[in-house]
Amino acid sequence: MNILILGNGGREHTFCWKLSQSTQQPNLFIAPGNAGTAQLGTNIDINPTDLEAIATAASSHAIDLILVGPEAPLVAGVHDHIANHPTLSHVPVIGPKEEAAQLEGSKAYAKAFMERHNIPTAPYKQFDAQSLNDGLAYLETIPAPYVLKADGLAAGKGVLIIHELEEAKTALIDMLANKKFGAASEQVVIEGFLDGIELSCFVLTDGESHVTFPFAKDYKRIGEGDTGLNTGGMGAVSPVPFNDAVFKQKIQDRIITPTMEGLKKDQLDFVGFVFIGLIRVGDDPFVIEYNVRMGDPETQVVLPRIQNDMAALLLATGEKRLHEVALQISDQAAATVVSVAGGYPETYEKGKAISGLTGDGLIFQAGTTDVDGQIVTNGGRVLASTGFGTDVQEALTAAYSNLSNISFEGMYFRKDLGFDL
Repeated sequence: MNILILGNGGREHTFCWKLSQSTQQPNLFIAPGNAGTAQLGTNIDINPTDLEAIATAASSHAIDLILVGPEAPLVAGVHDHIANHPTLSHVPVIGPKEEAAQLEGSKAYAKAFMERHNIPTAPYKQFDAQSLNDGLAYLETIPAPYVLKADGLAAGKGVLIIHELEEAKTALIDMLANKKFGAASEQVVIEGFLDGIELSCFVLTDGESHVTFPFAKDYKRIGEGDTGLNTGGMGAVSPVPFNDAVFKQKIQDRIITPTMEGLKKDQLDFVGFVFIGLIRVGDDPFVIEYNVRMGDPETQVVLPRIQNDMAALLLATGEKRLHEVALQISDQAAATVVSVAGGYPETYEKGKAISGLTGDGLIFQAGTTDVDGQIVTNGGRVLASTGFGTDVQEALTAAYSNLSNISFEGMYFRKDLGFDL
């Protein structure tokens, strides 16, 4: 079995690690991959949004299944491209088609979907450059803090939470008139602020049936105590201690079930992962956002807790046999700590030699590459250390212990993960 994985981050390395344990012994091809994925499969140096190059690679390597890691290829229509290809239409793609991918590709599209299907979320209005003055007037009618979201994909940087009205107005002008986030902010969604604690829900669907993966909680801010700039994610834990049986049932009844039914009612062709970004406000769950793929770094704690054969699980999804699968989840807790380059999420240097990767700990590589046999940094988020334990705190202790032997110039990681649990 030949599997093509699109992406080059810690999420993709984690999928490779999990798939390499399959009894089906799949041959893994990763486009473009990183130094970690190269140890488990064959990296292919192509851009995952180059749809024709992806199709050519799928043909030349006799690919049996394509797993899409990041959102950009899905929003670009990679699933549609393969499904409409004269010789590849039989190849299952794990990831939704282009229209369904708008659940992540457009904040306004996602909010309208939630509104249509009565899924609890913050109140909102959307504005463009022509309605900028209406947006400025609307800000005056709502209480602080002000939540401004670029409608399109902005690499996780398009959400602003601002406490001062004049600053919020300046930011709105910056986004709409000055195109702060380029095409991503041609429309801006202004949302009501929800005050609570966040968690991540992951659902795998074949379009008919679905299974819910273990819940996780990630930490996005660069600074300890959840301060400073937003990042792609500084770490994660699973399970989530405050997500008890009663709260899980509310999530199932009010959010997961209407989301799955909404996809069918709207006739959205969705095969793959639905990430539901949740917030607990009091005793009730609300949706902050949808993503149409697994999260990173949550994948690094979710996949290790799944005991099923991952290749068999993905194949059942692609062949619409997910109803045959019973998900098996470990009782062990998992935690992952992300190490980043100095200066991230702003300007940082690449090419720093990484030492200590040969230890016993479970390390998932992200922003890495191999230069003449030496693994060096090649991105902002460099690697993630995952540990296990009987509870989250024990798992965090193990994850931090794994990092003690690893170093590179400028290496930084948060030392307070789990502080809010």
